[in-house]
Amino acid sequence: MKTSLNSVFRNSLRRLLVREKEFVLENKIPSHEELRRKFEDIEEFGLYLHIPFCEQICSYCPYNKEIYNLDIARSYTAAIKKEIDFYASLIGDKPITSFYIGGGTPTTMLHNGLREILDHIFNVFNMKCKTHMESHPNHLSPDNLKAIADMDIRYLSMGVEALQDKHIKFLGRPYTLEKVKKAVENAVNMDFECVNVDIIFALPFQTYSDIEQTGHTLVSMGVDQIAAYPLFRFPYTKMGGNSDDGNYNISTIFRRRKMLGILENIFYSAGYERTSVWAFTRKEIPKYCSVTVPLYVGLGASGGTYLKDIFYLNTFNVSEYIKAINSGKSPIALSLNLSENMQMAWWFYWRIYETIFKRSDFKKRFQKNFDEVYGKYIKLFSFFGLIKEDDRDRIILSDRGAYWLHSVEDLFSINYISKLWGTAKKEPWPQKIFL
Repeated sequence: MKTSLNSVFRNSLRRLLVREKEFVLENKIPSHEELRRKFEDIEEFGLYLHIPFCEQICSYCPYNKEIYNLDIARSYTAAIKKEIDFYASLIGDKPITSFYIGGGTPTTMLHNGLREILDHIFNVFNMKCKTHMESHPNHLSPDNLKAIADMDIRYLSMGVEALQDKHIKFLGRPYTLEKVKKAVENAVNMDFECVNVDIIFALPFQTYSDIEQTGHTLVSMGVDQIAAYPLFRFPYTKMGGNSDDGNYNISTIFRRRKMLGILENIFYSAGYERTSVWAFTRKEIPKYCSVTVPLYVGLGASGGTYLKDIFYLNTFNVSEYIKAINSGKSPIALSLNLSENMQMAWWFYWRIYETIFKRSDFKKRFQKNFDEVYGKYIKLFSFFGLIKEDDRDRIILSDRGAYWLHSVEDLFSINYISKLWGTAKKEPWPQKIFL
């Protein structure tokens, strides 16, 4: 019954905001000429590179990954370079204004292919940005950190996830609190522009006291940014279970809010400011961020690309990705053509995630007045204290708004990710996926 009610609510809200009954991704590959025309119409891009390897598979993680293998990593490096060359012919010298390396665990390839890929990217593309990269605490020895810095990676994130040994053990993370604190210390003492630490809250048996201790410990370690995410359960992960109950029951939603509120108070008191729904960054420090830029190209297995009116996704299967590239075929597995309403809703979704946005940016992107499209929702959000506005054309989400508006968005995103990624992980070349 609960699943049915959630589905009804999602469908009703989608029709209201997007005027679409459903989204259908299909096994349709855009032609080179079609892509050339789309790239001509875009002035700048973000770039995402996916490294799909991990040394173990965490039971809660929804992202595309497989166990690291040296020979496969070498083949993957060669395939990525070929995909880079393909996009170089389309992008030309247009600037790349954000670059994010995610996974998986990118540092599995630190000494086997990563530098080669990055050198090729910087030789081929007009890179006008600094590099942001995810890492694993076990990989952050002083020597490895020096290797990372030597690749000119200036923004570094590590998946710490928990700061009590009992929760580290529950999540199956392969380190102790003592070891992870040493990794954080090593990174903070390097000359990175921003060091980000990811943690997960609302874990089973986690207390409010645990959360308070975690917040104070993070501040005391001197990290530049903290990304604090609640535990979400995806049905295709080992921890999935009854994912719908686990993600949406009322007690869980309110417990998450209280825990996040504890962290907000600690971080604000220590001089951090909110820079996205889940991230808090020290004032005057440039934020570490993934690709939330409006338009981007994704490289590698499961890499996604968004070009105004089309979104497409590479096959998730690493072997199939390599095989397709080496045989001169496209690695694209699924594509979705986006109506203007869908494009505007996509833009609005990510701007809510960032918690601060400008009406003028919407006007620049769509040549439409923001208030004519979304003004009635902004008035409603303002009435309930979810947003505020300033004299710089900015709409700013309150702490309450950041949590509750994104909770509504999660009704879509978690369901969509479960269907899309869950299917794509099982089927290398699915014919259709209905969202």
